[in-house]
This record gives sequence, C-alpha cells and structure tokens, in this order.
Amino acid sequence: MSTDLRCRHDRALRELASDLFGRGLGRASVARALGIPEEAVRKWQLTYRAVGRDGLLSMGKAHARCDFETKVAAASAVVDGGMGKPEAMGLFGIASPSSLKGWCRLYREGGAEALRPRPRGSGAKAAPTTREQELEREVRRLEAQVAYLKKSMALKAELRSRTGRRP
Repeated sequence: MSTDLRCRHDRALRELASDLFGRGLGRASVARALGIPEEAVRKWQLTYRAVGRDGLLSMGKAHARCDFETKVAAASAVVDGGMGKPEAMGLFGIASPSSLKGWCRLYREGGAEALRPRPRGSGAKAAPTTREQELEREVRRLEAQVAYLKKSMALKAELRSRTGRRP
C-alpha cells in the first residue's frame, strides 16, 4: 500500500499535530501517530515553530502578504547575517519556508530591489527589452509558421497521392 504524498490534510489532523508538538513530540513521532508522511509533518513543525498553533491551523486559506520591508529584512538576515531559515521564520512571522527560500534567491540575484512588488495583470510581463530580442522572437514565430505550412503541404500531397484527387 503506497501513500499519496501530494494529499492535503484537513484542519482536524493539523490540530492533533499541534497538540502533539505542544507536548514536545518530534516530527517522526507525530508522523507515526497520525499515519502521515514525515515530510508533511516536518513542514508543519516549521510552521508551528514560526507562527504557532494559529498559523498552523490557518494553513490552506488565503495566503498572508508580507510587505517589502519584511521580505528584505528576512532575506537579508538569512543571506547577509547567516541566520537560519527556521529562526528567521520565527522572528519575522513567516509561515512558509518556500516563500523565504524564494525571497533569499531573489535577494542574492538582484538585491533588495528584486523583492519590490511588481504590478499584476496583463501588463505585468514586460515586452522584450531590446530590439534584438524582439527580432529573435519574431524569427522564432515565423520559423514555426513556415514549419507548420510545410507540414500541411506535405500531408495534403500525401493524401493527394493516395486518393488521386485534391483533398
């Protein structure tokens, strides 16, 4: 019998896990007691340590948005200050380790400005920045169009040769 590692667990299971964390049990013990994968319990334990029981129980609802200053401070503490991610999560009240991991990656690549919020919607993705990039994109589009037309002509010619008439 295999366990689906992608399944989501309900609030009642997370309540039981938080009670067990509160009693001092580790992730392996909690995973065994609840019959769920240890990796899921590890993530819950990180969230429990960072934002407490309420944060763990509110998982799966709308994501809380962190402001620019919090993102920069957390990423800077981890990247520049050498702080551990679980410690930074607890200090800055970040519930998701994946969010902090992404912020750290952006901070390393582009500094604090990379964490600045960008507008969402249809205009969020900017057009190619240089004329050369725009021309390369147009060449790729035209090459795909030519390949499509060649394939269409070849299929029509094959059909014509089989049937002896135009399709």
